[in-house]
Amino acid sequence: MRILLSNDDGYFAPGIETLARALAEIAELTVVAPERERSGASNSLTLDRPLSLRRAANGFYFVNGTPSDCVHLAVTGMLDHLPDMVVSGINLGANMGDDTIYSGTVAAATEGYLLGVPALAVSLTSKTGACFDTAARVARRIVERFQQGDLPDFGGEPLLLNLNVPDIPYDQLKGLRVTRLGKRHKAEPVVKQQTPRNETVYWVGAAGAAQDAGEDTDFYAVANDYASLTPLQIDLTHAARIASVQRWFGSGPDSGVQS
Repeated sequence: MRILLSNDDGYFAPGIETLARALAEIAELTVVAPERERSGASNSLTLDRPLSLRRAANGFYFVNGTPSDCVHLAVTGMLDHLPDMVVSGINLGANMGDDTIYSGTVAAATEGYLLGVPALAVSLTSKTGACFDTAARVARRIVERFQQGDLPDFGGEPLLLNLNVPDIPYDQLKGLRVTRLGKRHKAEPVVKQQTPRNETVYWVGAAGAAQDAGEDTDFYAVANDYASLTPLQIDLTHAARIASVQRWFGSGPDSGVQS
């Protein structure tokens, strides 16, 4: 099995090093990650300048771009084969609920999915980073299940999974739950500050607390010491609203366009 490994914390981050060690025991591994931390980069691609690919002393490749850049560059230009799986992480911090929209970790996995490759995003749900090995063990188990080839039929689409693992020792983990994304309250307001040069600057406020944390959500699972595994999709169409928008705007080819 051939795995492409990336992240959004940078090629030097302890999370990707821990995950690389775990996966190298069961797969042929290529690591392509950003040259610096790119948290919150979402699915952005760099289109205004060329990208460079360099190799670090530990064998990891790094790119002066976003997580999506790394996976796109590797799959469409660098590798001479299509990887069997893209794995992204281990992120330092949770990517649950609304976080997935902004997450560079999830974006790297999503880029693999968009290029036709099954993908897994892996996050450790604290900023302490005490137990990366726990997340690595859970991720490895998921990859091993994928290797077994007993996946259900997904209609020809690759699988996109989002894994969040509590930052606790492995023997304290209660298990794994398949979940849906929860939802947060709206984010805290920006923080306004004055610089020594009397310039006004703004820090983006903290994410909101969990609003929807029902028993079937990722928030609930992690809060109760379970790893959370959520299958994701990319189609943003709000299918339930199509009919009502048609009635509001009209359904003809020129409805509402010409006066």
